[in-house]
Amino acid sequence: MQGFIINLNRVKEEDLIVTIITNGSLDTLYRFYGSRHGVINLGFKIDYEKEFSGKSTIGRLKEVLHIGYSWMNSHTHLKLWQDFIALFYKHLKDTENLGDFYFTLLNNTSKQWDKQNPKRVAIESYVTLLAYEGRLHQEPFCFLCSKKIESDIALIRAYLPTHPSCGHTMGINKEGLHELYTTKSSLFLNDNEIDRLWSILCEGL
Repeated sequence: MQGFIINLNRVKEEDLIVTIITNGSLDTLYRFYGSRHGVINLGFKIDYEKEFSGKSTIGRLKEVLHIGYSWMNSHTHLKLWQDFIALFYKHLKDTENLGDFYFTLLNNTSKQWDKQNPKRVAIESYVTLLAYEGRLHQEPFCFLCSKKIESDIALIRAYLPTHPSCGHTMGINKEGLHELYTTKSSLFLNDNEIDRLWSILCEGL
């Protein structure tokens, strides 16, 4: 089966506890260290098998094959990808019925990662996630004071809208946000606005 590694925990010596998001579930598996084992890392897409025994409550990760992307040769692209995908572990670690949405989202995002600024790809994917989870707030009312927002919108964690004066942060043009929310395109947002949206995203899904 295939999945994306969204968390790694080192245990005794060089062994690992690996959490993988698949098409329908989260797998948490034990990976024994050995010279014959290929290197795995956070964010890698892998094909693998899992093995269970009565001696352990956690399955074993085996027969791992790394499914690479050309953009992984870019340190910048890889670092941004790892920052992005690590957010999914905290967001989903206690989820029981995962469905196929999250794996499909990451799979599609990974294919677009080098087609434009990866921060834009991540932001567009995150808006898709918020819409799927019913958390995309498009109404122009401040989350902090409840009054209508007439001009630029300042966003806080989870892209909740506020007045720039209430959120104490930079405003983002309403037209660009409307386009992002309705078409999942960041085309009408400038690079400073993208950097702000990325920094909010990095606070958590």
